[in-house]
Amino acid sequence: YEMSLVLICVQLEQGTVTSLLEENGTVKGVQYKIKSGEELKAYAPLTIVCDGCFSNLRRALCSPKVEVPSCFVGLVLENCELPHANHGHVILANPSPILFYPISSTEVRCLVDVPGQKVPSIASGEMANYLKTVVAPQIPPQIYDSFIAAIDKGSIRTMPNRSMPAAPHPTPGALLMGDAFNMRHPLTGGGMTVALSDIVVLRNLIKPLRNLHDASALCKYLESFYTLRKPVASTINTLAGALYKVFSSSPDKARDEMRQACFDYLSLGGVCSNGPIALLSGLNPRPLSLVAHFFAVAIFGVGRLMLPLPSPKRLWTGARLISGACGIIFPIIKAEGVRQMFFPATVPAYYRAPPEAEF
Repeated sequence: YEMSLVLICVQLEQGTVTSLLEENGTVKGVQYKIKSGEELKAYAPLTIVCDGCFSNLRRALCSPKVEVPSCFVGLVLENCELPHANHGHVILANPSPILFYPISSTEVRCLVDVPGQKVPSIASGEMANYLKTVVAPQIPPQIYDSFIAAIDKGSIRTMPNRSMPAAPHPTPGALLMGDAFNMRHPLTGGGMTVALSDIVVLRNLIKPLRNLHDASALCKYLESFYTLRKPVASTINTLAGALYKVFSSSPDKARDEMRQACFDYLSLGGVCSNGPIALLSGLNPRPLSLVAHFFAVAIFGVGRLMLPLPSPKRLWTGARLISGACGIIFPIIKAEGVRQMFFPATVPAYYRAPPEAEF
């Protein structure tokens, strides 16, 4: 923000955008309201829409299918030491995971995942009671006192966890980005990784252009953005959705075995931990590698079930474990787009060249 102010080619205007300005199917700019309440209009050859997860502009630019699988309940713990200093922690609790990670030298943020769209009321005290009776007994003992103190302090916040696959409507004059365009469960913290990767992809596409005023040609060229972003975005999106479902507890014996197998697989170290971490961080944006590790976990789980001796019951649980693994990952892959995810080079937009001839 501060760096942009010193650039002579940047003019900064602050306000709340209320609508896109369209003319014959082409976005020409935005209408926005400033602090005084006055409504103004701003025009540009390319409008980049990134108004977050609560976007009121996305409907004109994509087909939003927003899901809310759970909510995060947030607390800040003070003066506590995590079991492993300077590391994030995922507690495989019941009914779903709990996150702890340091945000300063004295503070630790805690995010408690509560399945469903409704959470216990904070005002009535139901939330505090839920955290103390259901969550607190499952957290590490060294941070228990700080957790209870944070609850008693009363600074409890809630946030719905949203998931939305990218389903763009290429529109001349506009491009959708960020959470307004594509969301995944925040368990893995992949949102910023995807956003920064998208910025780099868009930067590389726009860099050779000298003129943005042919909206139709520009729109056709920028369709390649939706394909070029897929390796990173789809890998992190799929991993986030799959891990959340695997890490959430279930009365199903096969799902519980998958959860424990995932933890034990990561505990093996070497490629079994380095591979998933590289996928998680965006350092290895290869969907095939993700699928390989996911089913390696499933096969690892089945192998454990067969020891010391297989039995009909163990074989049946193993079969349901593999079936459950398929039921977790394949719908996510389908939503991301099989062709763009695994075979992006077969999509014509992948090869779009800058429309220099039209300018």
